[in-house]
Amino acid sequence: MPYIGNQSTNSYSSMVKQDLTGASGASVTLSHPVANANEVELYINNVRQEPTTSYTTNGTTLSFVNYTVAASDDIYVIFSGKALQTVVPPDGSVSTAKIASSAVDLTSKVTGVLPVANGGSGMSTALAQQWRLTTTTNESTQADVTANWEVNDGVGYGGIGTGLTESSGIFSFPSTGIYFINFNARIVITASDDVANFLLKVTTDNSSYTSVAIASSGNSGSDGNINASSNSHLFNVTNISTHKFKFSTSSFASGTALKGDSTSSETGFTVIKLGA
Repeated sequence: MPYIGNQSTNSYSSMVKQDLTGASGASVTLSHPVANANEVELYINNVRQEPTTSYTTNGTTLSFVNYTVAASDDIYVIFSGKALQTVVPPDGSVSTAKIASSAVDLTSKVTGVLPVANGGSGMSTALAQQWRLTTTTNESTQADVTANWEVNDGVGYGGIGTGLTESSGIFSFPSTGIYFINFNARIVITASDDVANFLLKVTTDNSSYTSVAIASSGNSGSDGNINASSNSHLFNVTNISTHKFKFSTSSFASGTALKGDSTSSETGFTVIKLGA
């Protein structure tokens, strides 16, 4: 009878006999793979042998236990007529060609992160986002920048992934990981200012903040001069509830302020998740 099967199961419409007379040695090759010795009946010179005691099986190989057969022996096997026979494919036997295109669901069948070289992001949650001040703020102020923040919505802007959240100037992350924060400040500075500072501050306990990077501008001897400066920081966010950041101004004399605009980025920052 015909053999019908796929990579994981084999079905038989009735019992199948295989004649092995003429074989010799300690094992024979079966025409159909079996899961265990109980799924095939072995006869030697018309005497049925006891499964597992007289013979064992491994896929298509039937091995005799502590004896060999001669070519003159009358040998045959009968495959059990089960409706469904489970067969475990040998290790390394399933090739790439046997797997249908788009058959593997990465979200439920594959663990870990798909490498960038294989079309993945290299991390489970990619993120790239830009924020900016929408208006000039913190004039003559030594304090946190608590308002007028927005995500860049200019022509051609393209962010990636679920972005940061902001509340009163405090920024929170959507997932743990290593983040690159690059910030810049355009400062309207007065002649009386020797230096004006735009500070990045971070917390790892959701309470105390530490300045980790400063963008500074100095005067040029005239009021209303606009200077630009930038800096960056790599932030290891291990807990999104406790690891946050904000910006502050310091040494802002009377008339010195942060420049902002709702249509063109002046003072702001870019955050990119580099790894998990």
